[in-house]
Amino acid sequence: MPRPFRVIFFFLLIAAIGCKAQTSSKAALDPALKRSVEVIVRSQFNVPEDYNVTVGDRQPSKITGYDTVPVTLQRGSKSTVVDFLLSTDGKTLARLDTFDLANNPAMNIDVAGRPIRGNPKAKVTVINFDDLECPFCARMHQTLFPSTMERYKDQVRFIYKDDPLTELHPWAMHAAVDANCLAAQNPDAYWSYVDYLHSHGQEITGPDRNLKKSFELLDRMARQEGGLAKLDAPALDACITKQDETKVRAEAQEADKLGVDGTPALFIEGERINGAVPEEQLWTVIDRALRAAGEEPPPEPAAPGTPGPASGGR
Repeated sequence: MPRPFRVIFFFLLIAAIGCKAQTSSKAALDPALKRSVEVIVRSQFNVPEDYNVTVGDRQPSKITGYDTVPVTLQRGSKSTVVDFLLSTDGKTLARLDTFDLANNPAMNIDVAGRPIRGNPKAKVTVINFDDLECPFCARMHQTLFPSTMERYKDQVRFIYKDDPLTELHPWAMHAAVDANCLAAQNPDAYWSYVDYLHSHGQEITGPDRNLKKSFELLDRMARQEGGLAKLDAPALDACITKQDETKVRAEAQEADKLGVDGTPALFIEGERINGAVPEEQLWTVIDRALRAAGEEPPPEPAAPGTPGPASGGR
């Protein structure tokens, strides 16, 4: 489910910068050409109207036939400079991005200490930034469990991280904290709790949408899971009562740094999937990751109505 509208301007989010000038020599651009550059930048990159766009002077670049032109984007006290490439004849504007293959954040998501579902030693990991109150997350959860897990068996492991969208889902943070209290003692209790919440979201919300009642029900269900798993009850009670949001907020900040702006958001060996996609689309990405890891994915499931192999007989 997407977050409420907010300005998300990619120039402020990406670190990749185009080629830098080799010398300090500059050449002023004709005002008409500056305006043309500004119009193209605004239209092609959906720059919000309240941003000021200032086009700088030409500077030598490393690309033959092109100069570097710095474009400053400013809103209030915040600004950033993005380098574009302008052909020497002034007819073509380009942008060259560079990407650090060795330090791709999506390939280095911290999963230490998170509960694992599936084979802990599997070569392919599905990481899901999840919101326990999100209906789209519940739909994705039903796609992952049981069908996806049953399809891949020991080939894939699943790890959830928290990204509660508290402005939309008022009990999501509380649920995440309670789930982590269970995870601290027993991963199976965590997964059982998550399964329940993703199939009983409306029950937790309640017909009257009383948040206090939702919190009480969440706590009661967490303690019930703790009892079934024979957890340390005093420790679990203390954790639930404390409602320490530190770890949850840290994971939500990590999601922001990865560019996640809605849930669910899956990362499969670095490849991202946004939203609750059909299982066939999800399986295509997992299959691709398995082959990259040197493993053969399971055979494609037979289409409905397709006859099975002929059986022997007399």
